[in-house]
Amino acid sequence: MNEINPLLRRGLTHRRDFLRLMGIGAVGMAAAACGVEGQGGKQNVTRSEVEKYWAGKTRTGKLNWANWVGYMEDDRATLKAFTKATGIEVTYKEVINENAEWFGKIDAPLRAKQSIGFDLMVMSNGIQLEQCRQLGYLVPLDHAKLPNFAANAGASFKNPSYDPDNTFTIPYTSGITGIAYNTKYVKEPITKWADLLDPKYEGKIGMMGDSQELGNVGMFLTGVDPEKSTPDDWAKAAAKLREQRPLVRKYYTQDYIEAVTKGDVWITMAWSGDAYSLAGPEVKFVIPEEGGTIWTDNLCIPSTAESPVDALELMNWLYDPRANATLTEYINYITPVPGTKEFIRQDADAASGEDKETLEALIESPLVYPTDADLAKLRRYRTLTQAEKEQYQSVFTPIPQGS
Repeated sequence: MNEINPLLRRGLTHRRDFLRLMGIGAVGMAAAACGVEGQGGKQNVTRSEVEKYWAGKTRTGKLNWANWVGYMEDDRATLKAFTKATGIEVTYKEVINENAEWFGKIDAPLRAKQSIGFDLMVMSNGIQLEQCRQLGYLVPLDHAKLPNFAANAGASFKNPSYDPDNTFTIPYTSGITGIAYNTKYVKEPITKWADLLDPKYEGKIGMMGDSQELGNVGMFLTGVDPEKSTPDDWAKAAAKLREQRPLVRKYYTQDYIEAVTKGDVWITMAWSGDAYSLAGPEVKFVIPEEGGTIWTDNLCIPSTAESPVDALELMNWLYDPRANATLTEYINYITPVPGTKEFIRQDADAASGEDKETLEALIESPLVYPTDADLAKLRRYRTLTQAEKEQYQSVFTPIPQGS
C-alpha cells in the first residue's frame, strides 16, 4: 500500500474547522464604475487579439496570486508542488474577502493601466466579474496553452453563460446555494424554497443579504429561470421575498452556518461547502425542487499582470487531476475536474482511520461531486449590464434592509 500523499494531510487537520470568509457577499454598487458601461468592449475578443496579446511574452519564473481566505493549504503545499514541477515561484496572498470590496481596490489602478501587484486572481461570477470583463480589466486566455483544461474540465464548467468560451476565466472551484436545516428542530424533510415561507418557522428562518443570491431565490419561488429573467420577473420575485420578510430572523453574510448549527435559526439559505465542512452532524443540506444556484470562483489574469505566462502555466497545472485532487481534499467545494475522484480514491486507499473515512465521504458527497440530476436543477446568476445592475440592485438590496 502506498504512503498517503503528503499534500493530503494539510486539509484533513485544518479545513474542516476553519470558518473561512467565503462571502459572495453584499454586492454593492461600485461608484467608480458608474457611467462606463461597455468601455473598451472587451467582452468580445477575436483570435487575432488573443495572439497579439500573448506574442513575445515569456516566463519570468515568478508570479503573485490573490485569492480568497481558506482556498489553499496553510503550508501552501500545492504551491510548493507546482514550484517543484515548474521552477516558478509563487507569492500567494489571501486578500480577497468579498467581490465588491476587491473590485473597489483594483478598479482605479486597472482603469489607469497600473499594476495591482498580482498576476492571477480569483473572482466569483456575478456583477463585479462582469464589470471587469466589460471594462477590459482581464487578459484573454490563450487556450492553446491550457491543454489540461481542454482535456480534464467537466462539461458543465466549459462555455459558461457569464464568460462564453471561457474567454477570460476558468473555474477554480464551485459551490451550490441551497437550504440547510437543523434536524434537531425540523423533523419533516425540507424539499423546496417554499418551505422558507412556512409560518411555523417564523423567527427561525435565515436568508442571505446578497442581492444576487436573494434575487435568485425569489425567482425560484416564482418559477422563473434566473439566467433568463427580466425586470418584470425581478419585481415579482421581490414582492414574494417581501411577503417572507416578517418570518426571517436575519439576513446573513457569513455567520449563518453557526446560527443553524446552534439552533438560532432552524432553516436557512446555505452554501454547500460550508454545510459540508463546517456544520454540525445534525445539519442537512438540500438542493430544492425548484432549483438551486451554482456559483463559480474563477481564475483570471488582470490586464496589468507582469507574469501572465507564469500565471497561465499555473492555471493549466491546476487542471491536472492529481494536482487538483489534493486541492479538492482541502477545499471541499465542487471541483471542476471530475477526474480527481480517481486520485482521491487512491489517497483513501492509502489512508486509515478518520483520514480514510473523511476521504471516502468526500468521494461520495453530492456536494463535491454533484450528480447529473442535481446539476440539471442548478442555475447561475443573471449576467447584468451596467444599467441592469443598478436596476437589479435597486429591486433586491432594500429587502434585507427592511425598506
